[in-house]
Amino acid sequence: MADLGIPRNTIAVLQKYNFVFQKKFGQNFLIDPRVLEKIVDAAQITPQDCVLEIGPGIGTMTQYLAESAREVVAVEIDRALIPILQDTLSAYDNVTVLNQDIMKVDVGRIVEERNQGRPIKVVANLPYYITTPIIMGLLENHVPLQSITVMVQKEVAERMQVGPGTKEYGALSLAVQYYAMPEVVAHVPANCFMPRPNVDSTVIRLTRYQEPPVEVADEKYLFALIRASFNQRRKTLANGLLGGMGLPREQVVAALEEMGLPASARGEALTLEQFARLSNLLKR
Repeated sequence: MADLGIPRNTIAVLQKYNFVFQKKFGQNFLIDPRVLEKIVDAAQITPQDCVLEIGPGIGTMTQYLAESAREVVAVEIDRALIPILQDTLSAYDNVTVLNQDIMKVDVGRIVEERNQGRPIKVVANLPYYITTPIIMGLLENHVPLQSITVMVQKEVAERMQVGPGTKEYGALSLAVQYYAMPEVVAHVPANCFMPRPNVDSTVIRLTRYQEPPVEVADEKYLFALIRASFNQRRKTLANGLLGGMGLPREQVVAALEEMGLPASARGEALTLEQFARLSNLLKR
């Protein structure tokens, strides 16, 4: 089977099917075998693994995954790509392609049916406008997974792994770090894609924690608190939580004081541990 990581093979497939790139699906296909190998290595795929691939495109990375994994379930939203995938993946009997929107797929059921409920590994080269909802959906729904290895916009990767006091730090940083350990695997320049995007990309691996690194009485309440704290970054926590959650200012100030923090503290200065403690104090 022709290696689709090689640009001329990708071009040949696209011409054979008169494929037209759909802007609404944010399609950019990888055309660099070294990057593809790096992603599969980073995802630590073994012959025992069941892999969920989101957005297989024409099957470029799917081929690499199928060589390493026991089974690959690839979810592709664009109906026009299904006949192409049937062609490019015809040599592999361990790949199932689903023509569905990943946001509507019952991933838990795939895990049950394909992997006897054991955690799967997710690999994805996602359109950037939908990266965060997909990742957060997988994490928040507590789908059994070991890791998510994903290609994201460079700035998004930075946001996922930074700590307090930086301008990139925000609700996404805290949410990702609550559920998983983020590690940047590779930086990928725009010229490794077809068509070429306007931004450089980063491959990041999120290794799921068995247990979150902090203890909270109410997970949903913690994240409501975090979102309200960052919705108006310039406001102090006491003012932000009054507007965002209707919490009395005195109650927030008292909780901050109990934590040894000033009444003027802002969300961007608090660590995940501090947010967890604040959440527990306010929930009490």
